[in-house]
Amino acid sequence: MSKIFHPLLALIASSTDRELAKYVEFLKHENRILRSRLPKQVHTTADERRTLLRYGKVIGRAIEELVSIVSPATFKRWIREEKSGRTKTKNSKGGRRKPRELRELVIEIALKTGFGYTRIIGELRKLGIKKISRQTVRNILKEEGIKPGPDRTSDSWSDFLKRHGETLWGCDFFSVKSVTTKGIRDLYVMVFLCLQTREAIVTESTEHPNSTWVCEQTQKFIEQSRGRDAKPTMIIHDRDGKYTKEFTKTLQQSGIQTNPLPKASPNLNGRCERFIETIKLECLAKFIIFGKQHLDHLVSGFTSYYNTCRSHTARDHLPPIRELPDEVVVLSRDEIQVVSHVGGLVKSFEQKAA
Repeated sequence: MSKIFHPLLALIASSTDRELAKYVEFLKHENRILRSRLPKQVHTTADERRTLLRYGKVIGRAIEELVSIVSPATFKRWIREEKSGRTKTKNSKGGRRKPRELRELVIEIALKTGFGYTRIIGELRKLGIKKISRQTVRNILKEEGIKPGPDRTSDSWSDFLKRHGETLWGCDFFSVKSVTTKGIRDLYVMVFLCLQTREAIVTESTEHPNSTWVCEQTQKFIEQSRGRDAKPTMIIHDRDGKYTKEFTKTLQQSGIQTNPLPKASPNLNGRCERFIETIKLECLAKFIIFGKQHLDHLVSGFTSYYNTCRSHTARDHLPPIRELPDEVVVLSRDEIQVVSHVGGLVKSFEQKAA
């Protein structure tokens, strides 16, 4: 009888071992995925180390392939320390978390100033706070996901745009094919765009975008924006050859600075580029342009619609030069009318005049 059951028991045991091996293999891959989502270094507590030792020592040398939360050498060091009775104790002078108020102060200084941890230490010293080290400040910043290095003080492009607000404008050119008596010609248009409000001012077109034409259109832009509260103070533009010294001088005479953008960086003037794409796709691409007057008429009509009627996500879905009414207005269908723009190409819904 024993000869019959012995192979059967061996088969059952081997089958169980194979199933366990599959379980272990799955858990190893799952643990590897989970570890990839965690920081490279995971700090364990004393209780956690004791738990790992209790279940890891009985595995033997196989622990070298299984352990992933620490290196095999660290795990062996834990075993040696346990056998010798020595445990790693923290320095009584350090290792304790700083008070919450101090941690919040460090984070506030970092976020509001952009300083690195060395300059944050200087701010704390001026406040009379001495019992905090550079490494502690660095650790606090890293725990909050704030880059501790001093290069955070470098200005970002988004911060630059926010700081200048409504007084910062972008400038760019675009061309359109036009059918004329002399054949197909390129007509050039100059665009000025407020980078915060998205208001657009578009010039008359020309076949010859020379320096004289650029200066004339720039002067018209200055005159058109002169009477407003937030007058332009800076114009950003690419390094197109049409931006001559006369162009810069024309702006400087009205107290407006120019800021040429780095080469091959169209994204820095992306909002102006986006307006050009909008007027081309939503308007000009739907017409055959017949000469300068036709193009100027279409551009003027669409620009007026864009500034007063076309909603923009950056403006909380309001047009560039329209503000939300102070009071919530409830209108009936009879009080709403459909207004056509650019010869009926685009439409908007407006409240009927009283």
